[in-house]
Order: sequence, then structure tokens, then C-alpha cells
Amino acid sequence: MHSKWFWPAIIFYLVIGLYLNYVNYSAPYIEIEVEQEDDRWLVTQLYYQDWAARQNIAIGDVIIAVDGDPFDDLNQLKYKSRIVSANELTIMKPDGALITIHIKQLDIPQQFIYILMIPACYFVLTLFVAIYLYFKQQNTTLTKLLILFMLTVSLAYVSSGASGKLDEIGIIINRSSMLLCLVILLHFLRNYYSFVKINWVFTSHIKIFYILPLIAFILGCMGAIYPASNNILSYVVLALFFILLVMILSILLLSYFKYHSPQLKILLNSILIPFLPFLFLYALPKILFNTYILSTEISALFLWMIPFSFIFTQLAERLFDIEYHITRLRYYTIFSMIFTLWFASGLYLIAGKYLEISAMSGIALFTFLSLVVLFYIKEKVDYRKRKILFSTKGDYIHQLYTAVDKIGKTIKIDELLEKFADEVSVHLELDEASVLTYSYDTHEFITKVGKNITILPEVMEEIRLGEIRKIDKVYVAFLHQDTHYKRVLVLGHNTPIYLKDDKLIWLELLLLYVNNFIENTKMVEELLGELKHMKQADNNQLPWLNKLLWLRFEEEKYQLAQELHDTNLQEQLHIAREVDVLINAKDTEDIQGKLAKIHQQMVASLHELRAYCENLKPPLLDTLGLNAALEKLIKNVSERADFVLIYTTDRLYLEDERMNLMIYRLFQELLNNALKHSHATTVEIHLKEKTDGFEIIYEDNGVGCNMEDIVVVESMGIRGMQERVKAFNGQFCIDSHINQGMSIQIMVKEGSEALDYDAHSG
Repeated sequence: MHSKWFWPAIIFYLVIGLYLNYVNYSAPYIEIEVEQEDDRWLVTQLYYQDWAARQNIAIGDVIIAVDGDPFDDLNQLKYKSRIVSANELTIMKPDGALITIHIKQLDIPQQFIYILMIPACYFVLTLFVAIYLYFKQQNTTLTKLLILFMLTVSLAYVSSGASGKLDEIGIIINRSSMLLCLVILLHFLRNYYSFVKINWVFTSHIKIFYILPLIAFILGCMGAIYPASNNILSYVVLALFFILLVMILSILLLSYFKYHSPQLKILLNSILIPFLPFLFLYALPKILFNTYILSTEISALFLWMIPFSFIFTQLAERLFDIEYHITRLRYYTIFSMIFTLWFASGLYLIAGKYLEISAMSGIALFTFLSLVVLFYIKEKVDYRKRKILFSTKGDYIHQLYTAVDKIGKTIKIDELLEKFADEVSVHLELDEASVLTYSYDTHEFITKVGKNITILPEVMEEIRLGEIRKIDKVYVAFLHQDTHYKRVLVLGHNTPIYLKDDKLIWLELLLLYVNNFIENTKMVEELLGELKHMKQADNNQLPWLNKLLWLRFEEEKYQLAQELHDTNLQEQLHIAREVDVLINAKDTEDIQGKLAKIHQQMVASLHELRAYCENLKPPLLDTLGLNAALEKLIKNVSERADFVLIYTTDRLYLEDERMNLMIYRLFQELLNNALKHSHATTVEIHLKEKTDGFEIIYEDNGVGCNMEDIVVVESMGIRGMQERVKAFNGQFCIDSHINQGMSIQIMVKEGSEALDYDAHSG
């Protein structure tokens, strides 16, 4: 991948960034306010009071020299009446004593962390993220704007320290990059809205806003030339930053409330969380009241979210993977925040007079992040130690559901009994669980149990339906009885066992289910036997079954052939005729242009044929899952649709994988109907997770139809959707009126006895 803009931007970023980091490192930030009195500069206020007390610096001391130079020659006084940074101070005490103070970076840990270390780490992180995006993503305008946005945010963050130390280049870079990053963000949003097919609610002439960072650059230069105007100019830039950011947030909020797009939700959070603290806790109070609630170094910490959150936003095809992690992060963050506030309040009440606000903020932040990490670790450990931590009490209903679901998929009695015994052994954690069959005809056992377990025939004769009897070291439970056989479940262990009430209830319910399964399985075996006998007698396939399958296959092939004939095949014939004309043409002047046009037609035809193949077998469904396939389907439909498509897709956790294809086919059919028949301006489709399955809700404001006509209409695919839902014992509800749109509600419960034909045939 080659691009002319990327490496010059990276080189510029490295050169300017390294210079700014050098300025941040060159001298510690000390912030001592001074006032001239009788040609002497007296200390009037100390920002880092603990450090000043340790260095024997007090209000009223006289500053003689800074870094060995006379104080009157100090360049910093051109901007403010304060010493911003220094490596060495010469101070005269009120008694006339002179002291020289050598200042190191680590003497003031707060400034070392907030002004040097964190911005430097952010600078390096942004560099790696930009290079990662460049090599991993397509070299589109969207990626370009995203990389430039993150680079300018990083420069604005790093330059804040150099600007605070009144470095001329740092001031110019800080003011320019503050506005430039927001203008690039506005440009990015304009392209991103087009990418996700959402109407842009603001002007499309974004390039005109690039005048603002140019103005900020000029104001920065003016501040360097005329230091006395520096404060006023900084307020002007801050006001422009405030207006521009409020405008961007307003655009996002209006769009989100209008379209409720999940992409906009993540994008909104990606901007709100990093910028709001700086906007309302620093910028607005500074503009209005010349003070701040939260300092720049603290509020700027939230900018760390920008590289990660915007990577998620850029990878729009994989937002479905992130939703799960974002939900867990939100859950853990709420608990961590509540405890952190409680802990910080207690810390302030107990040790508030001994700790500075910056130290307490650092402790609170460390506690918060540690708790979030701890929750993730606890989740992993709890899963591995779940047998130690959690009892099965109260969970037997879920275990019963899973056991019944596994056992119910068998079609032979022997296989059913074997799987039933395995499930009981696993859930009750026993060494041995087996089914013992007793014959009434011979009064003997047909099957055997373990070597150390002995069951007398009298016990088999006496045990009754629904009974679970404890005999010595084993349990015997009645399972099934018919004319010739009685079956019981025998439970043994290497030590004496005692089943608690919850396990006995679970076992009783499971025995009842399995008893019904055995009866149904016997009926299936008898039916299969009859079919086999009929086949052997006729020596052919069953005629009615042959006819049914043949008609079904022929109907599917006819529909596919008709669609290919009316679309792709006609396009291929048209291309063939144009090529034939070129072969026999005598005039060859514009043959190159005609060949290029034919090539475009062939590529379009191949894309259309590929779309048919994807409809027959969606490729993402087996590789990346249902949500990925639905995102791709919805994106393709949105590109062709004249209506606004509003959708949400919850992440489902289905044990029956056949349902994924069924859901995909339902979405496919509903959206195709919307394209072909609805003539709607707005279409909504939502996939919602339910505790025992899922729900699909479809609505449009199109032309609608009579409910009586829906029953006989085959072209709209209603019958096919109804059959798919019926196959999984779901509910299909449709409501429509002429010129009043159409609404469809589909509800399917997982675990229902779905018709057991191959769902992939759909």
C-alpha cells in the first residue's frame, strides 16, 4: 500500500512531537506566582505547596535568579507574572540568607506524571495506532482522516505542557492543533455518515472550516510576537474550540435521536467521554469565570479513549464483536465507579488534610482501573473454579433443559438410553449410571450393571411408576414399562451416595421426559420399519415421498433458473452481442473505449452472480457468525434501497445452529420484499434476544395490502417465511392495510420441537 501523505505526516508528527516532549522534559513545571515590589520579585503564590515546603520556599521570599540568569532577564515574565518552569532557583529569605535550589523532575511527582510521562506515552501509543491503521485498513479517505485526527489530538495533548511552559513553538502548535483536530473530526464525520448510509444534517462544505486552525496558527504567532496579548488570544482559541465541539456534539445527538443507529451510539460515546470533561469542567468555566473545576492535565486523561474507541468505529464491519465487550465493560465500570466514589469519600474524610487533591485523584483513578481489571480476572477465575464456588442448587431447571435438549435429538432407543445415562452421570457427578432392562417373559435381566451392584428381580417387580428407591449403596429409579420390558435407572458411586432434594426433583422430571421420549422413539422406529418394509416390498423408493421431494427440488431450481435467466443471463447475452459487433467492426478508432465499457459490464455481471451465490450460501454465516452476516446483508440492501433502513441486531446465543440460517433467511426475505413491493420511505427491522429464544419485528410505511390477499400471494414470499417459522414451532403474525404499511412479528422459542428437516435447504 502506497500513499504520498502518510509518511510525511508521520515524519512531521515525530519531529514536532519529539521537540515538544523535549521541552516538557527540559525543566520541571513549578508554577510560582511572583509580584514586583521595590525592584524585587516576591513570591505571592505556590502551586505545589508540599514541594515548596520541603525546599524551604515560602510566600514573601525574593527570587534572585532562575537557572543562573538574573530574574529581570527571564523570558517567562513577558507572558505572565510567574515562574513556570526551572531547573535551578536562587532565593533570598527575609533574613537575607541566600539559598540555591536544584530541581529535578521527580521532585514533583504530579508534574512528572501528568505533564511528561502520560503525554509521552500517549504520543507513542498514537504513533503505533496510526501505523496499525495504515497497514491493516484500506487506504480510504475515511482511514486517512481518522489517522490525521488522532495525530493532531496527540500533538494538542503533548503541546499543552510546552504551551504551559510558555514555549513559543508549543503555543503555536497547541492552538493550531486544538482547532485542527475538531475540523478533521467534522470532516471524518461527514464521510462516515456517507459510509454508513445516514443522512448528513449539516453543511457539506466542510473544507471552509479549515480556516479556523489557520486563524489559530496566526493567533499563536501573534502571541509569540506580542506576549502581552497572549492571555486574550488563548481565550479566543478556547472559545472557538468550545463552539466547534458543541456543534459536533449537536450533530451527533440530533442524528442519533433521529436514526437510533448503533454506529452513531458508539461514535457519540467515543467523542462525549473524552471531550466533555475538558469542555465543561475546564474550557467553559475558564471562558466565563477565568477559573476551572478540573485542571487541564486531569481532564486531558480522558483523551486516552480516543485511539481505542475510534478504531472500533472505523472497523464498522466488526461492531457486532465489540458490543459484547462494551456491555461487560459498562457493567464493570458502574460497579467500579460506585466503589471508587465511596472509597474516595472515605479517604477525603479520614486523610483529606494530609493529602492533596491531585494525590487523591491519582489514588481514586488507580483504584477504579484496578477494580475493572480485577472484575475481568475474577470472571475468568470464577469460571475455572465454578464447581468449588457454586452449588447446583437452584440451577437444576437449566440442567434439565440442557439434558432434555441433548437426549431428545436421538432417534433410536438404545442411543437414547445411553445418552440419558451419560447425562445423569455428568450432572449428578456419579461414577456409574446405567439403564437396567428386565424381561417379563423370562423374568431375567437383559442388560447388566456394574460388578459391585446387585439388583434382585423382586425389586424390579415391586418398583412403581415415578418411584426412586435407595437400596444399600445405590439408587434405583423407575424409567419405563411396556408389555414385555421394565427399565430402571441404577445409580452407583465408589462411595455411599445421598441425593439431596433438588437433585431428586431434577431426576424425577428427567425420568418423566425420558419416559415420553421412549414412547415417541418407539413410534418412530416402528414407522421407519414400516417404510423399510414397504421399500423392500416395492424395491423402489416410496412413490409419494419421491414425488414430494422431486416437486420441491424442481420448484427451487425453476425459481433460481428464472431469476438467472431474467437478470444475469440477459446481461451475458448483451455483452456477447457487443463483443460480436466489435469483432466484425470495420471502424476501429474507438475500440479501446468500447472494450473498457464491455469490461465494466462484465465486472458488474460477475458481482451480480456473486451476489446470487452469497444469497444461496452466505459466506460470513459460518466464519464470523450471524451478526456479521446480517450486517453485510443490511449494508448491501441499504446501498440499493430508496428508503431509510433502521435496524438493531442483538447478539444471540443459540444452541441450535440451524436457527442462525433460518434468521438470516427471514431477514433476507423481509428486506427483499421491502425492496420489491413496499414502496416505503422508512423500513425498520429489529432482532431482539429473549430469555428463551428470539423475536424479529419488521415495520414499513409502504403501500401495504389487504390481509385477505396475503394468504394467496406467493410472490411476496410470505408462505415461505411462515413455513420456516412453523418448522421451528414459532409464531408468525402479520398486519397490513392498504396505504398503511405492513408489520410482521416473528417469535421463536429455542428448544421447541422443531421439524427435523435440514434447515440448510432453505
